[in-house]
Amino acid sequence: MKAGILYLVPNTLGDDRSITALSSLIPESVGKITAALDYFIVENAKSARAHLKRVAEIYPLKHPLQQIGMAELNVRTDRKTLPDLLDPILAGKNAGLISEAGVPAVADPGADLVRLAHEKGIVVKPLVGPSSLLLALMASGLNGQSFAFNGYLPTDPEQRQHRIRSLEKRSRHDRQTQMFIETPYRNEALLKALCDSCHPDTRLCVATHITLSDESVETFSISFWKKRLEKGQLPDFQRKPTVFLFLAT
Repeated sequence: MKAGILYLVPNTLGDDRSITALSSLIPESVGKITAALDYFIVENAKSARAHLKRVAEIYPLKHPLQQIGMAELNVRTDRKTLPDLLDPILAGKNAGLISEAGVPAVADPGADLVRLAHEKGIVVKPLVGPSSLLLALMASGLNGQSFAFNGYLPTDPEQRQHRIRSLEKRSRHDRQTQMFIETPYRNEALLKALCDSCHPDTRLCVATHITLSDESVETFSISFWKKRLEKGQLPDFQRKPTVFLFLAT
């Protein structure tokens, strides 16, 4: 039997899970493909079903929602069970991999599954949708020709400072934009660490709640950010998903 296809299905960003957000951020062709799938691999089954309910309000689902197969893949998933998640696809079902927000397999546990799908000869098709990383880079005004995403920085203050200075050195040498994210409740601590560790002329972008109604993208020199912090003028990023980017000169 011919294996099915693994589609990488984009989701909306942040906490705006409305029909309006879906129709404005997810292309019609993607919505139709999503509605026609037999099986889904998701980070969280409850929120994934809510997403499919929104899809169903625009594009009728191929199967009743309660009959659609669904398996979870998140940071708690035992990697030894990944082959089991692909069994329905190998049996001929077309499947969708859905992240909690944005595009799957980028800053997302789905990457290991995609690698395994390739090893098993399964066709992988990425679908168009919002990526907070690329949207932040586009809006930052920093170097979009050469950039690197570094995930999360260490939480230990000394290790974090060392990592920031190492990334800044690389940025200056290669003229490469460095990108990273943080657990939302640590955004303020990370901004202060960047201001304490980076050269005054390094340009730092803080991009928060991309595509949402309170979206904010600000790029200034570290020296300017320091002045804002001294005045208590923090970005409106408390407990909100934020992308940090800098470019050393």
